[in-house]
Amino acid sequence: MTDEVTNTAPGGADTQQGSLLGSGPSAGSPHSTNGNASAPASNGPPSPPVPPTRRSGLTSYTGEDITVLKGLDGVRRRPGMYIGSTGTRGLHHLVVEVVDNSIDEALAGFADRIDVTIHADNSVTVRDNGRGIPVDPPKGQRRSSVEVVMTELHAGGKFEGKGYQISGGLHGVGVSVVNALSAWLHVQVARDGSVYAASFERGRTVKPLERLGPAKATFRRGTEVTFLPDPQVFEETTEFDYGTIARRLRELSYLNKGVEIRLKDERGEEPVSETFKAAGGIKDFVKALTAGKDTLHRVIHIEKADDGREVEIALQWSATFTESIYSFANTINTHEGGMHEEGFKSALTAQMNRYAKEKNLIKEKEGPLQGEDIREGLTAIIAVKLREPQFEGQTKTKLGNSDMRSFVQVAVNEKLAEWLEENPTEARRIVAKAEQAARARMAARKARDIARKSVFEGGGLPGKLADCSSRDPEVSELFIVEGDSAGGSAKGGRDREFQAILPIRGKILNVEKARLHKILENREVQALITAIGTGIGEEFDLAKARYHKVCLLADADVDGQHITTLLLTFLFRYMSQLIDAGYVYLTQPPLYKTVIAGKKR
Repeated sequence: MTDEVTNTAPGGADTQQGSLLGSGPSAGSPHSTNGNASAPASNGPPSPPVPPTRRSGLTSYTGEDITVLKGLDGVRRRPGMYIGSTGTRGLHHLVVEVVDNSIDEALAGFADRIDVTIHADNSVTVRDNGRGIPVDPPKGQRRSSVEVVMTELHAGGKFEGKGYQISGGLHGVGVSVVNALSAWLHVQVARDGSVYAASFERGRTVKPLERLGPAKATFRRGTEVTFLPDPQVFEETTEFDYGTIARRLRELSYLNKGVEIRLKDERGEEPVSETFKAAGGIKDFVKALTAGKDTLHRVIHIEKADDGREVEIALQWSATFTESIYSFANTINTHEGGMHEEGFKSALTAQMNRYAKEKNLIKEKEGPLQGEDIREGLTAIIAVKLREPQFEGQTKTKLGNSDMRSFVQVAVNEKLAEWLEENPTEARRIVAKAEQAARARMAARKARDIARKSVFEGGGLPGKLADCSSRDPEVSELFIVEGDSAGGSAKGGRDREFQAILPIRGKILNVEKARLHKILENREVQALITAIGTGIGEEFDLAKARYHKVCLLADADVDGQHITTLLLTFLFRYMSQLIDAGYVYLTQPPLYKTVIAGKKR
């Protein structure tokens, strides 16, 4: 049995660190057809008719071939364009979209509690104590605002800046997409002393908004959305994973200081519940991420706000060798960074070099410290809020507002300069660590050159690799097994056509506790890098992967689990794109015994 490994965000939300939303040519796009569209008349000789294409056999392309999808039909026809996939990521994205609407109420200052419940039938309820969706009709509409918001794309209170000054939802796919991809959806709104309700099935209204009666003490105001994912859309699974939802809600509690988020799961014999509330906001976030690490100082906190813009940053260095920077815009995790992250890195490098030079902590001949050296061992959360965020792509993975770069730069320049002057002992430790990182980087470069010559270019594949016959990466599988004895058993049971076996000896180096030059000197790591074929770090090239399934098959004991953890750590730190692409699998070794004539074997 193999389980695909997925990459996760800091608070743990499934990142995709790839894209949540897919892309592709629209149905009926004139740029993708192979047919012959009619052309305007010309003075030259008539063009010969275009012969039928091999793929479609079509001989004409007219207005009758154009389909106009109305309402939410396009969402159901092409769900991947809106939620990325109809697998587990897309499924959990439904919950995120509904919760984000409640978070927008919190950002606007109208909500301080959100309840999320996973019911026994795997439906989900999200309730907040915000203002509630308006129940009166929008201008130019006969239907209630609730029905319009639930059944029309690009409908909401986030466009004119009247309903929300700051929100993350404008670039989101919206609750209407959740409605379209649900077998059914019920919404209740408590507003102006009354409770209203409406019901939908697969995006269509089945019960228009009606007043149920006066608001109750337990639901005086706010919005409650309950939905059941449609198995016709989510054919792989409609089962929600508690851990995935919990990680995202925990992350949101850190990003929205003081907001209480409650999660309850009613599916088991005993209900499970958690409450997330972070009084310290992103400072608590950083503390959680650095828990158990040897930190060099207390968390540094930076804040700045002006008209319509806010930035909050928490950062802390520890005696580790990895850089962990996570950025957010209006609580949206910007996995690919953006202008706010660029501004932070630029100011951080400038201030640390300025301080080191003024205090004569670095030698003139060594030159300035590089940004990557300064950021070694750094854990940072960058959270910005702005009125009109410009995200690159509908998935909101990169912030494009150019003014946020200079805004964040100014904030970091001001506050970090103060902190460095007020904390000289800690500042000197950080500079000393950066100097060590610089020396290690130079050593790693030399080690990489040596490794490239001895392994990558001249040495060919590792000798202990039992490669497969196939040269097609899409069908080829690599099993990384524990020791030569397991390697022998695996070789005996494999299919030589597409399954390769790589035995590794003992436990590989713990890359969390070693710098790159030491890692590259390790023979087992060299064998891994060579066998997989992609290279590592900045030189990683997914197109060079020799296998599209890399299966970790260690023994079913504590040592085996430790080896698997070390392998995953290496892959995550230096080949994370392999995980993002879905190429890494955890393989469960068979556990059994045989009894023949009373003898156990």
